[in-house]
Amino acid sequence: MDFMKWLNSLDELLYEVMSWIIFFPITLWRAIRHPLAMMAYADRQLGLPEDDQYADGLSPPLFLALSLIVAHMAGTALGEVDRIVASRHGLSALITDDTSALLLRLLVFSLFPLLLSVQLVRKRRLPLERETLRLPFYAQCYPAAVFALLLNGGMILINLAPDGAHLAGIAIVCFALVNYIAVQTHWFAAQLDRSLPRALGIATAVLLQGFVLVVAAGLMFRG
Repeated sequence: MDFMKWLNSLDELLYEVMSWIIFFPITLWRAIRHPLAMMAYADRQLGLPEDDQYADGLSPPLFLALSLIVAHMAGTALGEVDRIVASRHGLSALITDDTSALLLRLLVFSLFPLLLSVQLVRKRRLPLERETLRLPFYAQCYPAAVFALLLNGGMILINLAPDGAHLAGIAIVCFALVNYIAVQTHWFAAQLDRSLPRALGIATAVLLQGFVLVVAAGLMFRG
C-alpha cells in the first residue's frame, strides 16, 4: 500500500515537473509582454481555491526560482564559473556548491519583491502582516523573474563573450534596469493612485535600498 502511494506521488511529481517545460515559456512570454497584467493575474489567482490556482501558468515564486535555475544553467553551459562558489573569502566559504549558490541568488532576487511589497503596505497604511504582504509579494515575483533573467543574461555576455558582444551585454543590463523601474513606477501609480513622477520616486527609492543591501551582502561574501 505504501509502495502504491509512493508511485502515485511520483506520478504526480513527474507530471508537475514536466509541465514546467510547457508553462515556463508561456508564463515568461506573458510576463515580458504584459507585466502589469501578470501582476493582476497573480492577485486574482490568490483569491481562488488552492487547487484551481495557476491552472494556465506557473505560480510567481516557482517562476522566479525556475528563472534563476535557467539563468544558472545557461551560464554553466557557456563555461561561466560561479564566483561565489569559487571564492573562499568571507561568507562565500559557506557557499560550496551550485545548490547553495542558487538558494543565495533566490534570496537576493526575492529581496526586491519583499521591499516593494512592504512599501506598498505602508503607503496603504495597512497592518504589516503575512497576509497583507502575500498579495503584492506574489505579484512582484513575476517582474523580478524577468529582471533576473535579463540581468543574468547581460552579465553572461559581459563576462564570457568576445569583446564585440560586451556592448550587447551592457545594453541588456541597462534595459533590464530601466524596464524594471518602469514596471514598478506604473505598478505604484496604479496601486496607490499616484502620478507617474511620484510613483517613480517611490519605486526608485525602494530599489536603491535593495541595491544597497545587495552590495553590502556582496561585500560580506567577498570578505
